Parts: sequence; C-alpha cells; structure tokens
Amino acid sequence: MTNNFNALVRERYSCRAYRTDLAPSDESLELILEAARLAPSACNRQPWRFMLIRPYDEKGQAAIRRAYDREWIDSAHTFIIVCGVPAEAWVRPYDNVSHLAIDVAIATEHMCLQATALGLGTCWVCHFDPAKLKAELNFPEGVEPMVILPVGFPANDIIPEKKRRKLDELVIPV
Repeated sequence: MTNNFNALVRERYSCRAYRTDLAPSDESLELILEAARLAPSACNRQPWRFMLIRPYDEKGQAAIRRAYDREWIDSAHTFIIVCGVPAEAWVRPYDNVSHLAIDVAIATEHMCLQATALGLGTCWVCHFDPAKLKAELNFPEGVEPMVILPVGFPANDIIPEKKRRKLDELVIPV
C-alpha cells in the first residue's frame, strides 16, 4: 500500500518563487484555513488567529514587504499571517512553559500540507519585524503575529531534494 501522506510530506518544501499571474482560489484558501482550524492544540485551546492578505489588499501587501524586506517575497501576493493569542495558550504547570509556539506551529504546518495537496506552495517566514506589522495592520489586542505564510502557485515544477539527517542520527536510544 502506498503511503500518500509520506508522498505529500516529500512534496512540501519552502517555496520562494511564485507565479505572479495566478492566485489561489477562495475555495483553496478556505480549505487551507479549515485545515488549521482542525489542527490539534494543547487542551484544545486553539490559541491562534489568521489574517488573510489578498493580492488586492495594498495596505497588507505593503506592510508585509516592510516587515520582511527580502526580494523573493515580491513574487507572492497571497499571505496568511498566523497569529498567536498568548492569553489563550495552555501553560504546563510543572515549569510554566507556554505551548503557544507549538500550537501555532502545528496549525501552520497543517496549512502547508493542505496547500501542497492542492498544488500550491508555501514558505514559513518567521524572520520578520512583528512590530511593523502590528503598527500597520488591524491586530486585535493580545493577538501576536508569529508567521507570515505566502501561499501561491510555484513558479516552477521542480521539487527540490530534501537534505535531512539520517534517521539513526535523530532517534535517541533508551
């Protein structure tokens, strides 16, 4: 039996070049957001929010480019800003570690995998200035931008080879 999930995981990569002539459909974006909504979170707190930036949203587009000043981002024109709500996150009582980042990461990767299944590309962008986004866009009180996720059709069909450590380097023996 073929494992379709492993094939999907192999196809997902950090896409940094998008077709500028074609945008994801509303239906595709809804499926991507639904995948995030269904993601698991610690104690089912779901401490996330999503801001959708469309190609025609000039204010959102400009804010993203000011917060993340990299040339490649100019080829993308649809974005999901993945946000965390610290006050809603579960905190482990033994050491007071918040699971906000873990929960947001799970939701984000669910979106990436759904996008891949739809033939779309994504790229986690975490190296951005959140203060610039917050200053220019309408984030509710207590909602923190954590990931900028461009979503679009890859500019080419080449799926880069994954360079990963071998499994025996990652599994810790008991």
